Amino acid sequence: MRRILVPGSNCWLQAEAAQAGVFVDARDYYRAFHRAARRARQYIAITGWQFDSDVALLRGEDAREAGGEVRMLPLLRELCEQNPELQIYILAWDYSLLLALEREWMQQVLFSWHSNRIFFRFDGSAPLSGAHHQKLVIIDGQVAFTGGMDICDCRWDDRSHPARSSMRCDTGRDPHGPYHDVHSVVTGPVVQPLVELFEARWFNSGGGELRLPAPVSRDDVEIHSTLPLPPGPVAISRTFGKTLVPCQEAVREVRGLYLDAIDSAERVIYVENQYFSSRAIFQALVRRMRQRERGRLQIVFMLPRQPEALREQLAMGVAQVRLLRVLQRVAKLTGHSLGVYCAASRDEDGEDRYTYIHSKLLVVDDRFLTLGSANTTNRSMGLDSELNLAWEAEDGQEGDALRHAIRRLRVSLLAEHVGLQGQAVVRELTRADRLVSFLDEMAQSGKHRLRPHPMETLFDQSPLLKSLEPDELIIDPEESVLDESLFESLQQEQGLLATSFRFFTRWFIGLPERPHPASLPVEPPSAEP
Repeated sequence: MRRILVPGSNCWLQAEAAQAGVFVDARDYYRAFHRAARRARQYIAITGWQFDSDVALLRGEDAREAGGEVRMLPLLRELCEQNPELQIYILAWDYSLLLALEREWMQQVLFSWHSNRIFFRFDGSAPLSGAHHQKLVIIDGQVAFTGGMDICDCRWDDRSHPARSSMRCDTGRDPHGPYHDVHSVVTGPVVQPLVELFEARWFNSGGGELRLPAPVSRDDVEIHSTLPLPPGPVAISRTFGKTLVPCQEAVREVRGLYLDAIDSAERVIYVENQYFSSRAIFQALVRRMRQRERGRLQIVFMLPRQPEALREQLAMGVAQVRLLRVLQRVAKLTGHSLGVYCAASRDEDGEDRYTYIHSKLLVVDDRFLTLGSANTTNRSMGLDSELNLAWEAEDGQEGDALRHAIRRLRVSLLAEHVGLQGQAVVRELTRADRLVSFLDEMAQSGKHRLRPHPMETLFDQSPLLKSLEPDELIIDPEESVLDESLFESLQQEQGLLATSFRFFTRWFIGLPERPHPASLPVEPPSAEP
C-alpha cells in the first residue's frame, strides 16, 4: 500500500508525539485549554483567525467546579498576576473591513491594557485578499492545540447539540444555535516545530525576532481529550499564499495532502467541513471514481445545511452545490456510493435547528486522518494561511493501534451526527461496505438527527432570486477545466495602484523583507539512486 505522507511534498515534516488526541466540540477543547493555561509556567502563545476577550471558557457545572476566572482575558490577566514569570503572546489576523462589524473593536488596546506581560499583535502579512486562518495554542513548549476552533463568541457547544441551550450565550448575545467542531492536541517533540511556526508568524507580522524559552522537564503535562490517539509520528502541513513583502513563495502542502489521500483511497472517504468548493479536491474525487480497475468507494460528506453568512452563500454556496451535484452524477455512473448530509435537532415546536458544521477533517480507509484549520475551498488550498496535522497508520502493531483509534473517531463523529448510540449503531457505522446505505436510511427516516443535505442554493429558495442566479459553470469531470489557480489569480490580481499601496503600507508598518524560514516551502526529498 502506497504511503501518503511525504515530507517536503504534502507535509512540512514529521515528528513524534508523546501524547495525542482529538477534542470534539468546544466544551471539551475550552475546558482543556483552561486547565493547561492554569498550569503554564513560562509562556502561552496563541494565534488565530478571531478572538473575543470575554468569551466564557467554562460554563454550567464546569464553571462551578473550576473556581476562579473562566473568561478568556480575565483568566490571562489572573495568570499573569499569579505568576510574575509568565509571558503571553497573542497574534490575530488583521481582518478585512468586511468583518469589522462582527469583531470586537480596539483589541490591541484591550488586551495590552490588562497586563504588561500580555503582548497582542495584529498580523497583516497575508496576501492581499487572503487571511491568516491558522489556529494554534502552545503552552511552555510542552503542549500544542490546533484545529478548527478559535477562542471566540458563538462557538461553544457540547456533543448533545440541543436545539436550544442557555449556555450557548456569549457576552450579551442571544443564544446561538448548535455548533460542531474538532480540534487536536499533541505533546512531545512535535511541539517544537509548531513553536518555530509561531515564532515565524510573529516575525513576519513585524513583531521582531521572538525566541520562546526552551521547554523544561515536567511531570505534570497531561491531556484529557475527547478521543485519544496513540503516540507516534505526526505530520505538519501548511498553506501560505505567495507574497511580495515579505518575499514568500506559496506553500501548498495541505492541498497535496488532500489530493494524495484521496488518490490512495480504497474503501472509505469521510469529510467533515464547513465548505466544499475546491476545484482541485473535486477533480481528485472525480479522477479516483473514474478509475474502473480499483474498488468502489463509500464517500461521505458532513456539511452545514448552508453557509453561515449571506456573503459566504453567494461566494461559495453556489459553487458547493454545483460541485456536489456533479459528484453525485459521477458516483452514479461509476458505481460508487456518495452521501451528503447535515444534522439538526428538533425544538419544542418540532422545528429543525440545524447544527453548524465548522470542522475541517478528512479520514481515508480508517488508516489516515488529517484535521486542522483548512477548509475544502480554493482559498484554503492556496491563498490563506492554514495548519493541519496528519496521522497515517503503518503496518504492524503500532499501525493497528492507530487504525483502531481513527476508526473509533470516525464512528464516534458519525454517531454524534446520527444522534444514536449503542452496539448496533456502532456496528453499522464500522462497516465499510454499506456505510452510505445505512446513513441514507437514518437520514431519510426523519427520526434522528441526520438529514439528507438539500444541496440547494440561496437562489433555489426563492423564485424571485432564481432568475438572478449566474449561468451554470462548465465543468468537465474528465479533465481539469477550472483550476483553483485561475480563481486565486483573480483574487490576487490587484493592478499597479493596489500593488504599490501594498508595498507602501507594509514598508510603513515595518514588515520584514524576508520571511522567517519556518513559513517557507522546503526542498522536496531527493530521489533515491
